[in-house]
Amino acid sequence: MSQEPQFTKSEEAPSFHKSPSSGISPGVYDRRGGVSLTPQLTQDGSYTFFSEEFQEAFHSYHGAKQEAEIKFIKPTQIRDLASKSNSIRILDICYGLSYNSAAALEAIWDVNYSCYIELVGLEITAAVPQQAVANNLLSLWKPPVPQLLSELATNHQVTTSLFQGNLLLGDARETIQQLCQKEWQADAIFLDPFSPPKCPQLWTVEFIAKVAQCLKPTGKLATYSCAAAVRTALSLAGLKFGSTRGLGRKSPGTVASFKEHQDQHSSLPPISLQEQEHLQTRAAIPYRDIHLRDSTEIIQERRRKEQEASELEPTSQWKKRWLLLKNKPNKTP
Repeated sequence: MSQEPQFTKSEEAPSFHKSPSSGISPGVYDRRGGVSLTPQLTQDGSYTFFSEEFQEAFHSYHGAKQEAEIKFIKPTQIRDLASKSNSIRILDICYGLSYNSAAALEAIWDVNYSCYIELVGLEITAAVPQQAVANNLLSLWKPPVPQLLSELATNHQVTTSLFQGNLLLGDARETIQQLCQKEWQADAIFLDPFSPPKCPQLWTVEFIAKVAQCLKPTGKLATYSCAAAVRTALSLAGLKFGSTRGLGRKSPGTVASFKEHQDQHSSLPPISLQEQEHLQTRAAIPYRDIHLRDSTEIIQERRRKEQEASELEPTSQWKKRWLLLKNKPNKTP
């Protein structure tokens, strides 16, 4: 099988670990419990955790807070939506440290403080959001955001006159089905699991189809991943997609919606020729989990076998072609 590019959630493996500053504990529990999480300083001054279980950081080391803004808030056009609506629903998949939700709440209320926000977060356990609160990591955002999300981490439910938050704990493959059964739909979805090679169960055709059911016809989904397999799954779910700005590297993220052109201000950004060709390689063969309960190993092996049997172009050939092209400016394949 050809070697395909692997982009991690943290974008590149961090080459350093900085000593935590005062008030940051030297280690916390992993989201599955019992495994150490290490606080790590990122380049914008915000902290993330490093998961020993997945061997990835929860955010880009170029800037955890900045990643929430660039990869999730801007692509879903949260501020523009807040200027037009007095009610917004958000689904945050792999809620983690709650940075994406915190950034969304602050962005919305900066534009429209009377906007009612309904937030649903999916997370395996409450350990990570609770440790983010314990280490005062939410202080980067303005009140009342830290207070509301601190209460959500503790009680898993918060209700005020302008905010309703629910933190659904457990396997996201199960909790997403609860939302589908209720026909609950969001204006914005943040899809933020660990990378596809490490956590394929939350990037499968079947899981993303359930996620798409939770997106309003006019809504937008954002993810940091540009993996061809993920984009194939989005397409199979009926979504159109475009590329979003990268953070500290050239690889972009992805924004998706049911319509490519909703209005003159919200067209999806185009994908490059290189990305288009990537979708014609074996890297685009998606992960599958028909019953939404297979293990990581089974999902990975199933895809590996499908790639080996595929007649699509080996991803290594695509990669070599574009490496050569970069050395020949102003030429196309």
